[in-house]
Amino acid sequence: MAAGGECDGRLRAVVELAQAMAAARTPLDTVSAAAERVMTALGGSFAAVSVWERERGRLRVLVNAGELTAGEERFPEDESYPVHDFPEIAEFLHEEWAGGGTEPRAWVESMDGAAEAGGGQGAYRHERVAALRRRGRGCCVVAPVVLHGRAWGELYVARPPGADAFDRADADFATVLAAVAAAGIAQTERLEEVRRLAFTDPLTGLANRRAVDARLDEAVERHLADGVVVSLVVCDLNGLKRVNDTLGHAVGDRLLERFGSVLSLCGAILPGALAARLGGDEFCLLTVGPEADKVVRVAAELCDRAAALDLGEGVSCGIASTGDPIGPVATARRLFRLADAAQYRAKAARATGPVVAGRAGGPADPVVQLADHPPAAPVAERRRFRGRRP
Repeated sequence: MAAGGECDGRLRAVVELAQAMAAARTPLDTVSAAAERVMTALGGSFAAVSVWERERGRLRVLVNAGELTAGEERFPEDESYPVHDFPEIAEFLHEEWAGGGTEPRAWVESMDGAAEAGGGQGAYRHERVAALRRRGRGCCVVAPVVLHGRAWGELYVARPPGADAFDRADADFATVLAAVAAAGIAQTERLEEVRRLAFTDPLTGLANRRAVDARLDEAVERHLADGVVVSLVVCDLNGLKRVNDTLGHAVGDRLLERFGSVLSLCGAILPGALAARLGGDEFCLLTVGPEADKVVRVAAELCDRAAALDLGEGVSCGIASTGDPIGPVATARRLFRLADAAQYRAKAARATGPVVAGRAGGPADPVVQLADHPPAAPVAERRRFRGRRP
């Protein structure tokens, strides 16, 4: 009965681990769920998930869970260890497979120096044991996490001195848990890649229109809730059609890429700015927090840099900011219409700098009037806004 109960408990633990990782929304949530659930399943007091960064030759800790010691953080910024000091991730697995094993297996280390590895080997215990002693822990079980046939990182679970030491059965169970964790991490990575592709312009690498719609809607909600300043810079790259017609679309694409780089460079001056390509020759910057005057200065620099490109004819730039006298901004749609109208006026006037909604008379500003009272032909809003609210 005891053995049957233990099996049922471990099966439940596997199911709960899979469910927790499936419910995670971000990669960090995923590895955090893995650490917490594996620690509980193995009766540990501490757990960590580390990733093997091959290009840097190190194991970098992504999350620590449970009882932390001095110097340990839940989500460390840069806790890492040279793979040279902990070579199991690079060597032990290959030895296991070379020895005829069908999958990598976890191993156990204890503070007294005893080791029970997958193949009965203890060749790598020195640094692990030293780490246990340094942290005041009694024993640990280390399980490799393998994705797509390659070592991705490891799960590490420890118990305090005086607690029952991990045994071979625990190591075998840790191997199973690591495999479940690997499946969850792989699924999260696939979803992240899908999200990245869904919200990224493939030519420039900037955000796309879908990303702007989502971020702008959220930004206006923050503005309505706590008054944060939201600014939108809409740009139209001049001369792209001429470049495409005379030099070819490959050169036109190069112009789009180069301006995208300039936009990203200027956007980096504004904390948290989102640089995006809306489509065709249209781009934008979205900021939440920076004052309107700072956004205008950055937009002016953007215009200067665009004019200095050896391709194209500069950029027409319009700005709408809740920090300017444009009246209440209750919807993302209105802010977009204002920025679009400002950009339209800049293009019509062949302005070399940005046109800013509201700065030529507040509500009486021709830009505000154009956005709020467009003529019968909808010249002011040349794009369809896909926000949630009308």
